[in-house]
Amino acid sequence: MLQEPTSIGEAFRKSFKILMLFHHLVISLLASLRLMGVLGGSVQNPFLLLPPDTHMHQQAVVNIFLDCYQAYKQFAFPHDDLTPVTKSFFDGRNGWGATVVDAMTTLAIMGQEELFIEAVDFSSKIDFNVSHTSDTVSVFETTIRYLAGLLSAYELSGQKFPALIEKAKEVANKMAFAWVPGTSPIPFMNIDFNTSIPILENSVISQAGTLSLEWFTLTKYSGNDTYRKLAEDTVRHIAQLPAPLPGLAAQGLNPSTGKSVGAFVTWGSGSDSYFEYLIKYARLTNTDDNLFADTWATAVDSSLKRLARTSTVGNHLYLADQQDDGTLRHIGSHLECFHAGNWMFGGRLLDNQTIVDTGLELNEACWNTYASTMTGIGPEIFGFFSSDGNFTGATPTAEDLAFYEKHGFFLYPQAEYYYLRPEVLESNFYAWRVTGNRTYLDRAASAINSINKFLKAPVAFAGIWNVNEADSGFIDDTESFWYAEVLKYLYLTFDDPSHINLDEWVFNTECHPFKAPTAKAVYGSGQVIDQSSFGPFKPESGPLPAVSPAVKLPARPT
Repeated sequence: MLQEPTSIGEAFRKSFKILMLFHHLVISLLASLRLMGVLGGSVQNPFLLLPPDTHMHQQAVVNIFLDCYQAYKQFAFPHDDLTPVTKSFFDGRNGWGATVVDAMTTLAIMGQEELFIEAVDFSSKIDFNVSHTSDTVSVFETTIRYLAGLLSAYELSGQKFPALIEKAKEVANKMAFAWVPGTSPIPFMNIDFNTSIPILENSVISQAGTLSLEWFTLTKYSGNDTYRKLAEDTVRHIAQLPAPLPGLAAQGLNPSTGKSVGAFVTWGSGSDSYFEYLIKYARLTNTDDNLFADTWATAVDSSLKRLARTSTVGNHLYLADQQDDGTLRHIGSHLECFHAGNWMFGGRLLDNQTIVDTGLELNEACWNTYASTMTGIGPEIFGFFSSDGNFTGATPTAEDLAFYEKHGFFLYPQAEYYYLRPEVLESNFYAWRVTGNRTYLDRAASAINSINKFLKAPVAFAGIWNVNEADSGFIDDTESFWYAEVLKYLYLTFDDPSHINLDEWVFNTECHPFKAPTAKAVYGSGQVIDQSSFGPFKPESGPLPAVSPAVKLPARPT
């Protein structure tokens, strides 16, 4: 005979246990349907169940965001960045108010309507025809922050503010001068906006090949197909260049000739988002051209065969870099940790569980860089030792080696800092939305605690110089991606999963979501690309632009 519960708490616990049992049964059914191909093309687990403490963590993220944004408005508006130590500003993105435009979609998603309307009003009046600083304009950075922020805010608002599209066209029309007729489909990476003349220098695939989502979306709302064609032709050209490894384009590019420069291969800085956008473009456009999905799948296949290694301590999976001479460099980076979430996303689209599982394994190694430090925050770059190689480009100290023996990686010299990067928390967000495993919620909560404990600056929050020290000092610059990416990914981790569902939206590399059509049943051909028809790999030599993980990092106080 059933007994009545003795308290409300016991009734809740019993109900929750029944709900969890049902949840596990549904997850098993979902897995069976995927194996039968019934749910091909879906990314997000449709049966996610949030625990009762979710709102508390989500509100903690909102509090951090509002603290930072109000400090920006007080000390830095209308400039690009807040300097949270000196309580001033820094214009690193041409003085157009990068923080406002980049934060605009986060304001919309968080339901901060008054601040969102204020940001829309400001953004609608920016004069993109001239740079407000003496700097040249980065086509890549301006695309992923300003252009994407304008377009995504327009979509998130329900298309209520057409002035955002007008501003998107204005800035894109100036950037279009980066493509020079008579050269190649590759744009030059920097332009003098005041003269509309590009700077004639070599580029990298992440700069040239990370424009397609944004320029396609601009075509969608402007009706001008030139935008899409410029960006898409660039990606097609890169994807069909002879490569050091199948699907893995060399990092360097010469826009004047359209040829590769050098033979360096990495999923890290300088190459990263080119690979990210291959599979995302296939999803956002639903194109029937398999080039994009198949090139991505070929890059993954080559990475598993050549770059994938495991550490001798902890068996942590990582993707090594391949140097110009074919030597593997056994390092990883915070920036590179996007790959885990990207592989989960792409693996689900291609209905390839091996890729999904590998993405989850890569995610474990990236999270280990957080879990192993004194602050609970991960460093910019980290080194590994593999059973078949230990070249990292650095000479580890005895202290580094002792840390490695305990944790399976070491903090790379001069890169022990945290510059408010999002990628580890980005992949943690994907892991939650793909699997429904609560471990990823616990990790996000842990990150929030670490942020509150170690990143609270004189005003707002700031990066730190050494993640393994309690008081290494603050980095006096808050880039706009702190608002656009870190805090948005954390917020969405604890949000209703139906809000910005991964089967309905595709994020650009700055975490600005674009509305996607209903998914196709199949993406890609299921085959890797035979690149023999592309011809032999014969790269040019020449200098490449600096792709340091933090080129603009201010000097550390002595």
